[in-house]
Amino acid sequence: MKMYGLEKLGIANVLAVHYNLSPAELTEKALANGEGKLNDTGALVIETGKYTGRAPDDKFFVDTPSVHNHIDWSRNKPIESEKFDAILGKLIAYLQKKEIYVFDGKAGANPQYTRRFRFINEMPSQNLFIHQLLIRTDEEYNENNKIDFTVISAPNFHCVPEIDGVNSEAAIIINFEKKMAIICGTRYSGEMKKSVFSIMNYIMPLENILPMHCSANMDPVTHETAIFFGLSGTGKTTLSADPNRKLIGDDEHGWCDTGVFNFEGGCYAKCINLKEESEPEIYHAIKFGSVVENVTMDEKTRKINYEDASITPNTRVGYPIHYIPNAELAGVGGIPKVVIFLTADSFGVLPPISRLSQEAAMYHFVTGFTAKLAGTELGVKEPVPTFSTCFGEPFMPMDPSVYAKMLGERLEKHNTKVYLINTGWSGGAYGTGKRINLKYTRAMVTAVLSGYFDNAEYKHDEIFNLDIPQSCPNVPSEIMNPIDTWEDKEQYIIAAKKLANLFYKNFKEKYPNMPENITNAGPKYND
Repeated sequence: MKMYGLEKLGIANVLAVHYNLSPAELTEKALANGEGKLNDTGALVIETGKYTGRAPDDKFFVDTPSVHNHIDWSRNKPIESEKFDAILGKLIAYLQKKEIYVFDGKAGANPQYTRRFRFINEMPSQNLFIHQLLIRTDEEYNENNKIDFTVISAPNFHCVPEIDGVNSEAAIIINFEKKMAIICGTRYSGEMKKSVFSIMNYIMPLENILPMHCSANMDPVTHETAIFFGLSGTGKTTLSADPNRKLIGDDEHGWCDTGVFNFEGGCYAKCINLKEESEPEIYHAIKFGSVVENVTMDEKTRKINYEDASITPNTRVGYPIHYIPNAELAGVGGIPKVVIFLTADSFGVLPPISRLSQEAAMYHFVTGFTAKLAGTELGVKEPVPTFSTCFGEPFMPMDPSVYAKMLGERLEKHNTKVYLINTGWSGGAYGTGKRINLKYTRAMVTAVLSGYFDNAEYKHDEIFNLDIPQSCPNVPSEIMNPIDTWEDKEQYIIAAKKLANLFYKNFKEKYPNMPENITNAGPKYND
């Protein structure tokens, strides 16, 4: 039996090794194993069991001398090398007498910064997912090919917390010294892609590349590039899938001296309440080769009910980027001319769009405010206000000042314009107000890209220390200032001051040493 180098890890006595199978072959294997069913468009529909979102309490970095001073341990959990080795040993023993699925792919579309990743899976459905999400290669296996990082994912292997020194049966552990990661106890596919992101977020800054939790698109003619920062559910994937622009990528990028480049070769989109008329690109990407998680469908017609959140509101689909008709398959764009921070404000008090100075941009980048949307993490059942450093705190191994400094240098060097867009609520908080209409948000993004706001009239918001444009093409003027959308103006002021104080306290506690000009660019404390 050909082992494709697995014996170097101690993996032996397996039933079979399936190397870089095609999506069709992996789909067949998954169906034969009872891991899912096909829907009416041919996508593989699976359920991920207990874990329908990420498990942040179960993620660890191995604390070794070579990385100790580079990782921010106030935000990341350490684990000893000995515990990693013990779990890895048991995991390798567990894989005996099993069929193994191996995918060798790449992360980083810019050849100068590409990293080779090997995924070893016990489930073909998971191997299909990562095959579609990373950058695929047509290369034949060559034992001399360098593998930069190996990830072993075995959802049916469960840790024993009392013995293994972890928090539950699930564990996501990254070991930079051994260039390995293990994922066990969870079938949620997002853990695989986010492990790649976490690894790249450590490696890239060491080469002066800013890693970003963002989507990116560009003008098909001028190649003018825009990037969209935001946490899960704020609209990165939806807003970057613009039929009039080329999609570079929907979630994870690097910013180097020549421009931005996609880390991935696929997309991982939320599909709760997905409609063809509002998100046609994503809707039509759900076809053979795609992996759809935790949706319900009619057993006879095999049509998916995208409105059903009975399993989880965090329903997802993974697909290769070429399923998007206007994707930029090279995965590379120019220097960003526009940066958009996306936030889903569950208080309903932030303006739908505001312009940020460079200092304010740094403030809001470091702050990373949004509402954690239902289902994106274990136990989150309704929007929860949260501050996530650099719009990706769970995936940022280094101190946030490293990433913030790199962004600030790039904004200043290229005179990049920055805007904050609220894709959350208006007219009241979650449960009372309404989610801002997607077509209005799209119109605001279009106006940003066209340069409309360069000469717009602005009004300064004293509570949030923001400049709000007073008009936008194809957007009702009455929603531009959030106070105007509330019936009870006094309640708006109370809610706005409450959120502003949360901003103030969060920044003061997390970033006491931030320069004064950046600290002063955010909301002030309100009595």
